[in-house]
Amino acid sequence: MKSYVQQFLPVIESELSQVIDLAIGPDLDELHTMLTYHMGWEGEGAGPEATGKRVRPILVLLTNAAAGGNWEEALPASAAVELVHNFSLIHDDIEDNSPLRRGRPTIWKKWGVAQAINTGDAMFTLAHLALQRLNTSCSEAAVVEASRILQNTCLKLTQGQHLDIAYEARGDLNLEAYWPMVNGKTAALLAACTELGALVAKAPQAQCNSYRDFGFSLGLAFQVQDDLLGIWGDSALTGKSAESDLITGKKSLPVLYGLSLNGDFAKRWAQGKITSAEVPALAAQLEEEGARTYTQDTTNQLTENALNALDDAGPQGEAGDALHSLAMRLLRRQS
Repeated sequence: MKSYVQQFLPVIESELSQVIDLAIGPDLDELHTMLTYHMGWEGEGAGPEATGKRVRPILVLLTNAAAGGNWEEALPASAAVELVHNFSLIHDDIEDNSPLRRGRPTIWKKWGVAQAINTGDAMFTLAHLALQRLNTSCSEAAVVEASRILQNTCLKLTQGQHLDIAYEARGDLNLEAYWPMVNGKTAALLAACTELGALVAKAPQAQCNSYRDFGFSLGLAFQVQDDLLGIWGDSALTGKSAESDLITGKKSLPVLYGLSLNGDFAKRWAQGKITSAEVPALAAQLEEEGARTYTQDTTNQLTENALNALDDAGPQGEAGDALHSLAMRLLRRQS
């Protein structure tokens, strides 16, 4: 997989840069700077740590190659999903009042909320312009279908974010409420990555569906694993405090499981904001009530679902092996 990543990353950055440059115009230097800053290319701290891992575009290209395609033809789709992802991050940082992203001040913190919203909107538009670049290698019908997939994904992202924000003030949530939220916030975009990669490879519909199901289950498993790390992860590896999810009151899967039991954890949760000093004992209480085991078992089942769907898709050659390796790397991470 390493050789594919080394091959993909420079061309992904080049494709992204070409699309971002569409925002250049008279008196628009600042907008372009804001876009390139968020992408990790400019400003203090620019570089690999600031750009992120580019997992989503790599997933598009690997899926395309594994489905028998020419991965270079899928570059516009890979840029599109990465730009949608980054649009959502810019807006999420505003909605969550987050001052830092990848160790650097967020767009809204540096330039203000109004310009950050506008930059996110520009990023959203550029994503759709990126996808139109598929017209050099795909049929008109395929470009229209790719656009439909991306548009539906964007709707699901905003629906998932709506539920995430709405759930913060609700005390009546059950375990079932968790899944519509993460379907949108995490699984939808990974499903789009794998489906778009297969579509551009001109894979049969049944194979496209299997790749989509693989990405969807992969996204769910990734999120559930993230929830586990958000309470019991090693902060030295995750780069954030393992106590943050309990302090912020995040309605993660282990928390909702604990609340469903109406035990000691649920009683303390109902009393209001949790302090930093209480976190170790509450995390231990939650584990004692079975939340950690439940969350890990759920991750294992979703991982099995993802790998079964990948087997059904029949990935080919070294790219297929690399795609499987990437999935396992994401699902066995400790950070």
